[in-house]
Amino acid sequence: MADRFQTYLKEFADHLRLERSLSKNTISSYCSDISIFADWLKDQGRKSFEEATAEDVDSFISGKFSTASSPRSQSRTISSLKAFYKFLKIEYDFKGNPLETIDTPKITRRLPDVLSVEEIDKILSTCNLATYEGLRNRAMLEMLYSCGLRVSELINLRVSDIFFKEQFVRIIGKGNKQRLVPIGEFAISAVNNYLPERWSCLQSSKNPGPGSDETLFLNRRGRKMTRVMVFTIVKKQAELAGIKKDVHPHTFRHSFATHLVENGADLRAVQDMLGHESILTTEIYTHVSSQQWMKNILDHHPQR
Repeated sequence: MADRFQTYLKEFADHLRLERSLSKNTISSYCSDISIFADWLKDQGRKSFEEATAEDVDSFISGKFSTASSPRSQSRTISSLKAFYKFLKIEYDFKGNPLETIDTPKITRRLPDVLSVEEIDKILSTCNLATYEGLRNRAMLEMLYSCGLRVSELINLRVSDIFFKEQFVRIIGKGNKQRLVPIGEFAISAVNNYLPERWSCLQSSKNPGPGSDETLFLNRRGRKMTRVMVFTIVKKQAELAGIKKDVHPHTFRHSFATHLVENGADLRAVQDMLGHESILTTEIYTHVSSQQWMKNILDHHPQR
């Protein structure tokens, strides 16, 4: 039971780092909150976090913040547990969620970092198209940006999910929900350039992984890419491009959405393309777009 919990916690930490682009300190705090809750449950005679109830959460929160009350810490603890149980539901079809009836105190939301079109182009140009890895990485980066994919969606793409003639891609998102997203000519071209090399890699592989025949993006051994691999590739290419921002795979998704909003795309259409359940999640990109617009004005008309 303990080993399974540690596996879940490690994968959750990877999810926070690769798909939500949270800082090391925030991830450490989230995981610490979850571990403390799991230990507290054991002290209360529970066998595991799977048996937790809403009453358990209330008791835990009340006890933890009974003396040194900190609204921000309390909010983070509830957010940590909510995010963890939501992750388990999506990734492992986990049934129980003791946080469903627990409200999270409102806190100011941090606006995501975005890349300019010029910075995107710089990163893409660093891929060495004379190599297998370069062709694959260029195709992955093009897909991340032109379709606004999450890392989990990218690594789970199948060759059959891309409809080249119709110019759209079928994506299996959170909760196993499908959506169709337009795919641009640059991304189609990059994938087409990569596919022959992918086939050669698969043919020469002595021990391809399960499902490799259908999986679009493969490592040198003919196996499915991992989230960590994509994270490492994105960081490396951004460094080669001389980008000083803290670039993660999710930064491409944020940039995709922000650029759509900047160019007048309907917010509902952006919501559908991103696979957001609520329009409120998508609305953050209107604030990012406004912030960028104001920055451009100040850059051209500095205060004297």
